[in-house]
Amino acid sequence: MGPLLLLTSTLLSSYFHAGRTVNADRFFTIRNITLSIEPSTDVTRNTNVTLRCKAVVSSSGQKALSREYTIYKDDNTVYTKTSSTSEDLLYPLSEARVSNTGKYKCKINIEEKNKTSEAKKLTVTGLSKPIVKLNKDVVSEGEEITATCTAHGETGSIFFYFYDDSKEIQEKKVNSNRAETNLRITSVGIHKIHCAYTVLITPYSFKSEESSTVHVTVKELPIKPVLEIFPRSKIYEGDQLDILCTVRDVQQRSEGNLYLSQGNQLLNAGDTQVNHSKVALAKDPGEFECRFEMGDVVKYVSKTVSVTELFSVPTFTMSPAEVFQKENMTLTCKSERFASERLSSQELTYTLEPPESPLTPKGPGVFHGKALQFDFNYTCVARARGIVKPSETLTVRPKVSVSIPKISVVGRAVLGRPLKILCLSDSGSPPINYTLLREYDQLSTTVVKKPFQPAVFTVTITKPDEITKYMCEAKNNHRETPLSKRLHASVVVPLTHPLMIVNPDLSDISEGDHLYLICSVVGTPPVTFKWYRVGNEQPLNTTTSNENNTAYQIPEVSKQDSGTYYCEAFNHANNVVISNRVNIQVHLALWKKQVIGGFCMLAVSVLVVVSVLCFISKRGKREASAELSVKPSSPKSDDSLTVNLTHDTEVYKAATVRVNRAAVSVWSERPPEAANDEESSVVSNEPDVEYTEVVHPRPLDPARVPLRKGTDTVYSELQNSPHGAADHHDYGSVEYAELNSEHPESNHYCPEVNGHQELPVPVD
Repeated sequence: MGPLLLLTSTLLSSYFHAGRTVNADRFFTIRNITLSIEPSTDVTRNTNVTLRCKAVVSSSGQKALSREYTIYKDDNTVYTKTSSTSEDLLYPLSEARVSNTGKYKCKINIEEKNKTSEAKKLTVTGLSKPIVKLNKDVVSEGEEITATCTAHGETGSIFFYFYDDSKEIQEKKVNSNRAETNLRITSVGIHKIHCAYTVLITPYSFKSEESSTVHVTVKELPIKPVLEIFPRSKIYEGDQLDILCTVRDVQQRSEGNLYLSQGNQLLNAGDTQVNHSKVALAKDPGEFECRFEMGDVVKYVSKTVSVTELFSVPTFTMSPAEVFQKENMTLTCKSERFASERLSSQELTYTLEPPESPLTPKGPGVFHGKALQFDFNYTCVARARGIVKPSETLTVRPKVSVSIPKISVVGRAVLGRPLKILCLSDSGSPPINYTLLREYDQLSTTVVKKPFQPAVFTVTITKPDEITKYMCEAKNNHRETPLSKRLHASVVVPLTHPLMIVNPDLSDISEGDHLYLICSVVGTPPVTFKWYRVGNEQPLNTTTSNENNTAYQIPEVSKQDSGTYYCEAFNHANNVVISNRVNIQVHLALWKKQVIGGFCMLAVSVLVVVSVLCFISKRGKREASAELSVKPSSPKSDDSLTVNLTHDTEVYKAATVRVNRAAVSVWSERPPEAANDEESSVVSNEPDVEYTEVVHPRPLDPARVPLRKGTDTVYSELQNSPHGAADHHDYGSVEYAELNSEHPESNHYCPEVNGHQELPVPVD
């Protein structure tokens, strides 16, 4: 048997494989599934609705497949069926109700393969009219009745509502179409009862129409509370009040409770009768109530009692209205009204609290004494026939006389600028009148209404000593007006007249000197000085001095310190003044000048020595001889004249002519070529003529040239051409062989002139 079962199981497993085949050669697939609602998706109540589930399945075999259908409503399973046919699945909803409203889906499952249709929504409208019923139509106050509300044919979760006229009195939730509840109606009369219901289909709700109305009559119970107050006539404060509360009902009185109250205060409670006694007061609420409660039934009666005031609450006043410490004052306590028909003025007494008050009575309700030095609370109490009425508390705040004010300035007092002056007393009750005085002349008055608040005045002073002329006075009563001291404060004079000078003098500043830049101003110290050099934004030095002048030292100045300098200054007046600008030139140091002078003197000495040596050297050469050879240029004469001249001879001394207003010796050396070039550039058109005095000694051969005895002066005319070349005439030529001077000058050298000059004819 075992092997047979194993073989059968193997064959079946090969026949049904993977849920897609019924045997080894059969396959299937679920192509589509749809859900439709007939006759429509929107229907009214009692309509027969059919849900049609249609599945399209393709299969390779002839044998029908086993199909499992499932119907869902709002994702909840409502119907399941297995079928082996290909026919559509039909799910009927007979006489559809609102509770059938929802979203439906259809699902098919074939051998673990499934497919679900799209959701379709069914909406059913219309609810049945509810019916209400009561078990009684006549009841007494507080008696219960049973009410039933029915919704025929409805299903689902339903809320039922019960109404008395238009007021909802009960609500009940059930899962059926019928609800029952107990109602207790307390008010007497005819009441109209009806009901309605709501079908809840999450997330929607549908409310029905209201039911028909049924009537119920509620009869009043024969229960009546009674309230009596004695005395019945006019009641005054202090009278004894007696209040009695009872209920008249013999049959049911033991089932309830009786309460007596005045306003919100419960005076007494009982079963059938309660009472209360008290002294009548005008301030107490005058309404009394007698109340009877039995279950939900409440019966009550109330009365208002008017109490005539025996005397009014006293008023408490002070005279004078404002009092200063240790001043006399009077407190008056008085009731403005009292019942003269019931009370005499002598019966009404007044006392002052606290009893330790320093004031003494001076009559009915009048108290006199001196004000204390601190605040004090007083209360007046009026009494008559056991009635006590305190007044409102009166707080006496004795004012403090103003003390001698103190006068001061705000910040710094600067000459010529607005100045704020403060006036303040250390003690004194506001308001305080502060008055500013200038030499006892009133300038202005300020009223201060806050404690310890100073009065502020604004003035302008033009002289430093003017500030001591100001004073102030304070006043907060009619008696004293204390005066402050004179105002003493430092007055800052703004800086003026800035000046910068230097030491040493500008012309004596040399390298290595200590230079002092002295900056001075006119004004109130301390003064902050800053020194600047033109071209530099940052100051060279900054210092604050308690003097009106100070100096900045530049030690051992050099040429690099040459430049333009100035200074700035400011004091507590915060006005910046700028000095004049000083141009400083630093000269060479004295030792440098001495070194340069020494070098110059040394150079001059060297030149002098060189000149002397040159002179001595040239003098030795010139002392030998100076020969002058004159040869005629004309070939007619072969004679020559040789003259030996010395400086000691008259010939040499006479050989001097003036050319162009200058003394020129014929023995002078020729000017340099450059000089000749300059002279040639301004040469005249006329030929230059030079006259030379030549002293001829007696000839060696008297036969050849007859001469006078002694020395003859021969003038030779030397004429230069405009181009600087000498004109050649038939005169003889003169040859200067050598001229030696006995006393030559250092700036001359010994020229040796060779040339041919035309000479005039000798004159006897």
